Amino acid sequence: MDGNKRIGATLFLYFLNFYGLLRKDGKNTIDPKTLVAITLFVAQSNSKEKEVVIDLLMNMLVDL
Repeated sequence: MDGNKRIGATLFLYFLNFYGLLRKDGKNTIDPKTLVAITLFVAQSNSKEKEVVIDLLMNMLVDL
């Protein structure tokens, strides 16, 4: 309603792009459908589970 999730999703994509995590050697590192699912998961996650979500994302990003 207020755009916070859209802003958060945009910043998430910006972060991944800024640190070169979206593309490697000219290819996507994350399938677009998977990226949408991850972004929606983060946007809809409960703020009380913030640390769990951060740990999950950090573990995923290490493999990129």
